[in-house]
Amino acid sequence: MVVKKEMIAMLLAGGQGSRLGILTSDVAKPAVSFGGKYRIIDFPLSNCINSGIDTVGVLTQYMPLRLNAHVGIGIPWDLDKNLGGVSVLSPYEKIQNTEWYTGTANAIYQNLSYMESYHPEYVLILSGDHIYKMDYEAMLESHKENGADVTIAVMPVPLEEASRFGIMITDEEGRITDFEEKPEHPRSNLASMGIYIFTWKTLKEALLANRHEEGLDFGKHVIPYCREKGYPLYAYEFNGYWKDVGTLTSYWEANMELIDIVPEFNLYEEYWKIYTKSTSITPQFFGPDSEIERTIAGEGTEVYGKVYSSVIGCDVTIGEGSVVRNSIIMNGAVIGAGCILDKVICAENSVIGDGAVLGEGEEAPNESRPDIYCGGLVTIGENSVIPAGVRIGKNVMISGQTREEDYPGGRLASGKTLQVEAQMP
Repeated sequence: MVVKKEMIAMLLAGGQGSRLGILTSDVAKPAVSFGGKYRIIDFPLSNCINSGIDTVGVLTQYMPLRLNAHVGIGIPWDLDKNLGGVSVLSPYEKIQNTEWYTGTANAIYQNLSYMESYHPEYVLILSGDHIYKMDYEAMLESHKENGADVTIAVMPVPLEEASRFGIMITDEEGRITDFEEKPEHPRSNLASMGIYIFTWKTLKEALLANRHEEGLDFGKHVIPYCREKGYPLYAYEFNGYWKDVGTLTSYWEANMELIDIVPEFNLYEEYWKIYTKSTSITPQFFGPDSEIERTIAGEGTEVYGKVYSSVIGCDVTIGEGSVVRNSIIMNGAVIGAGCILDKVICAENSVIGDGAVLGEGEEAPNESRPDIYCGGLVTIGENSVIPAGVRIGKNVMISGQTREEDYPGGRLASGKTLQVEAQMP
């Protein structure tokens, strides 16, 4: 039986996200927790099903185990279809020229046969690591009305920030006349969002024509090829909320924006739900002496202390007498009794011992990666253990099952990095 789909989506989810530091040491960026109960990939997947797209290829590569398990067969997003649905597409061994995905477009090229099997008219290319709500159906309508071969989603940014993006220059009708990659003196403020709709015939031709390019990339190879061939390229302007949570500070800020009194990014809209896989089935519990203000808390969380302006994941425990402020506590973390946490990111299943203080004192640049561990944050890696009673400064990263002797005088000064290798059994 021949299966034909008007538009399928290809979701690029294989990136490491190295600027998130220890948070992505063992997990792909799209699988990082966000907003208490979600993972980053939930947002583009939910956009797909809310936009009527029922065929999605998820391209994975870096540390894919948790991402693959989370996506599964797509049940939370109603993508468990007999014809279409969600497919996890990892690199695979071939008779000749076996290779990893070496660029965004190379990953798509290596899955030509998957796309071909659906005989699509259009292919939507997405990134799996942005937080936003977008109606891709409206973008497709614009693509059709313009008679475009390529439509690129763009977002207006302040002109002084435009040099950080790929910039599209358009005419009055929205046709792209030129584009610049991170220009020193930008001629436009329309930044590419890394979201593309291609007419299938054009995409296939461009991928085959450039297949031998090293690190085959949309911005460097495919889009320039289409422009040189004279194919009509159009911009689709998006003016909603869109966040690239590519750094620890932007990740923390995006989470904190969720708890504004009137959040710019609303998780509670009935008409555009965000779906996710939930493994916790127990309800939340708040102890008799607990306090909680301006906080999101996931299922199965138990709070016996006080939590202010924070995002708490599922199955978290916060002990009696503890105070947590301005922090992100991910799934399964345990905060002991009598702790104080301020601007802390605790990754999944981390344990903070009784009476520990995290985020005290004055800031100092991090000694190992000041470009990553900054903004006054304390970042605790997955499955890490912080012993009872220690005091930790700001711009600190800790990973591993640390012990009292790792903290001379019971302290770890601001700007320090402490990594303890896992012990072999």
